This record gives sequence, structure tokens and C-alpha cells, in this order.
Amino acid sequence: MDNVSLVTMFFLSGLNETKNHRFTVFSLTLLYYCLILLANMSLIVIIILDKNLHEPMYILLCTFCMNGLYGTAGFYPKFLWDLLSPVHVISYSGCLVQALVMYSFACSDLSILAVMAYDRYVAICRPLEYHSVMSRQRLMMLVCFSWITPVYIMAVSVFLTSRLKLCSPYIAKLLCTNVSILKLACFPADIAVNNVVAYITITIYVLHGVFIVWSYMYLIKTCVNSRENRAKFMQTCVPHLISLLTFVLTVLFDVMNTRFGSKDLPQTLQNFVAIEFLLIPPIMNPLIYGFKLTKIRNRLLAVITFKVK
Repeated sequence: MDNVSLVTMFFLSGLNETKNHRFTVFSLTLLYYCLILLANMSLIVIIILDKNLHEPMYILLCTFCMNGLYGTAGFYPKFLWDLLSPVHVISYSGCLVQALVMYSFACSDLSILAVMAYDRYVAICRPLEYHSVMSRQRLMMLVCFSWITPVYIMAVSVFLTSRLKLCSPYIAKLLCTNVSILKLACFPADIAVNNVVAYITITIYVLHGVFIVWSYMYLIKTCVNSRENRAKFMQTCVPHLISLLTFVLTVLFDVMNTRFGSKDLPQTLQNFVAIEFLLIPPIMNPLIYGFKLTKIRNRLLAVITFKVK
């Protein structure tokens, strides 16, 4: 039974410094989570109900917002509960599930951004072939790829982590991640397979990033000499680039903090860096697309002013 963890419950110590302000933090967090729900669900409902928005670009945006709801649902309800609880604990299985949700959410975001980049590449560089290339069948296949592949890859990674024997139940974070659980493994631990899977996963999603960069470089090169293409690029591609930049920066800060962060940093700062990918992109993405994309902006204004057709 050496490969079976004796830990049945984890204690999250990331909230220790907020005990004196927990009701204030709870109120602000609840308000912020409600804004995330409102912003993302508004775009999802508008895209679903408006047949004029049943185009690949908007369907992918709908998928993007759904993924934002999926990721935040894995963190905010538990975090809000912890803010009102005297003891911050999570079950062993609950911790593994949360780790799976967090990683699959982040990887799905990058996959969806890659599909969006491909969609814009076809729309601007191969406009005559757009509807045949981005057919409904291919679009559904790409959407499924963006969701199912990250979940499968992360499930394998989390399963490998679940086989390790753990020697401590204390996680110095607000949430569970695969890395935070691995750090609790008894020494010496056989994590060679975990490392191989981690490197393969990193390679896969680095290639996603390379593809996105190549796509936009090609798009910029194509749009430079055409006023019409420049306008189309500014209208539909700039929001994608802002989303990509936001995603890369938030994830990069989290990775750098996880790998090289100092324990001497204030706990509040460590908490912010650890969850900023759950704070910034889920609210920024729907706002960017809602204001930048003309069709969605007009539809939102129509709904707000009760001019629903």
C-alpha cells in the first residue's frame, strides 16, 4: 500500500492573513463573481438567441465564455465558502477535481484561442473558401477538440499524481493545483512519469502558442497592404490578441511564482499571483468582445434599451 496516500483532507493556509477582513473580502469576491457570471452569461445568451450571430467567430466566443464559467465555478464557490468557514479544508478527491478543473480550464482557453486564430486566418487570408473550410461539422470538431483534449490530458496528469504517497496535508495556497499536491509527495518519490507527462503537455501547448503567433504574424503581413483587411483585422483580431496577451501574462506570472517564487513575499501578493488567471481573463474577455465586436455591441445596446427585435 506504499503508493496509496494516507491523506484524506487538505488544509489550505492561503487565507490565514485575511481572517480579520474576511467579511469584506467575501462581499467583494461575491460581487466580482456575480459580475463574471453576468458578463459571460449575457454574451452566451445573446449569441444563442440571435440567429445573426450563429457564425463560427461568435460560436467560438460563446465557447470561450462557457469555458470562463467552467473555470471560475471550480474556484469561486469553494473560496466564498472558505471565507465564511473557521477552518479551510478540502477533501482529497475534491482537491484532485479542483486541480483538474484549473488546469483543463487554462489549457482549454489556449486551445480556443488557437482555433480563433485559425478562424481569423481563414476569414481574412482565404475568404472565398471560408464557409467551406469552417463548416458546421469542422467547427464542432474544433470546439470538441478545445474542450475534450485538455480534460483528457489533465485527467492523466492528475491520476498520476493521485498515485503518490503524501506526507503532509498542508497546502500554502487558496486552491489545489497539481504542482501544489506534488510538492507534498514523500521523499524520495517516483515522479519520473509525472515529469514526462508534464513536459509533453507543456510542449503541446507551447506549440499552440507558436501556431497562434505564426497565424497573427501572417495575418498582419497580409493586412498591411489592404485597407479592407486592416479594418477587418482591427475589428475582429485585436480582441483575440488582447485576450491572448492577458492569458499569457497571467499564466506566466503564476508559473514563475510556482517555480521560482520566494516564500518571503507577502501572502496576499502570492495569493493574487496564484489566482490572477481566474480574476482577469474571465471578466476582461467578455467585456473586450462585447465592446469591440460591432454586432454584439449593437445587440447588447438593443437589449439594454429594450429595443429587442
